[in-house]
Amino acid sequence: MASRRRRLGSVLRRYVDAYLIALLAVVGVAALLPARGAAATAVSTATTVAVGLLFFLYGARIKPAAAWAGAKHWRLHAVVLLSTFALFPLLALALAFLPAGMLTPALYDGLVFLSVVPSTVQSSIAFTSIAGGNVPAAIFSASFSNLAGVVVTPLLAAVLLGGAVAVSAGSIGKIVAQLVLPFAAGQALRPWIGGWMERRKRILGYADRGAILLVIYAAFSAGVVAGVWHEVSPGRLLALVGVLSVLLALVLGLTYWAGRLLGFDRPDRVTAVFCGSKKSMATGLPMATVLFTPASVGLMVLPLMLFHQIQLVVCAVLARRWASP
Repeated sequence: MASRRRRLGSVLRRYVDAYLIALLAVVGVAALLPARGAAATAVSTATTVAVGLLFFLYGARIKPAAAWAGAKHWRLHAVVLLSTFALFPLLALALAFLPAGMLTPALYDGLVFLSVVPSTVQSSIAFTSIAGGNVPAAIFSASFSNLAGVVVTPLLAAVLLGGAVAVSAGSIGKIVAQLVLPFAAGQALRPWIGGWMERRKRILGYADRGAILLVIYAAFSAGVVAGVWHEVSPGRLLALVGVLSVLLALVLGLTYWAGRLLGFDRPDRVTAVFCGSKKSMATGLPMATVLFTPASVGLMVLPLMLFHQIQLVVCAVLARRWASP
């Protein structure tokens, strides 16, 4: 019990406190000192390189052989995938019936984009472990969600968002070049660099988070220069937080209910809830920079950034409660 509490505290410190402070600081810098002119060009180039590096690292980190131990629970994995790429989008589309003016069109598009982003890997597995869930199955589900998301997320975004995602031979080539090829290269080179990366996990983790902070700065900076942040009033921001909280509550409840309906034992139900209710900011933000125009990215990723923090706090509370005897 004490060990689980220590692990929970470690997860919270790692994913909420320091990272949230850094994230807010970067948003503040972007608001006060947005990149313009030549600086904006340099930031855009650096972001392109960072996105490619991130997906290379993601590909090199996922261990297909280790995750395969949990692959036999196909019904559990089906629940997680359907929750991630079907339930979330359906609920997001239903939010179109919210009262007019509650959210701007850009914020609603951001909600739709949030709904097609893959699940997290690290926090899904960490919370599953703390709550006594099926960890091998969580490894497989979360890893496979990210593998599928490299292809599924851009396709679903193009279908659901229509004109917000420009689909052309050039845009498809950009997605392949920045996301798919680096990811595939990481997977291919894993047998040779996997051990080296494991030994330097801490340093690479800082590189990971640093690249994501750069993506956040570029997105919010472009939004400030384009003047899109005038669309977000405090009232709309509170409304967005409320909508995201309800969305998370619905998914948590429906994934738990699905596990009970399908006769899952307790560890599998825990895994379905924690893997099926998450959305990955680490994967979603770089994807957004590839899929959307620089001026629109800031508002498009705001729902994802808020949801990421809400899900971590709520799931931390759930994990602690389920870890109790």
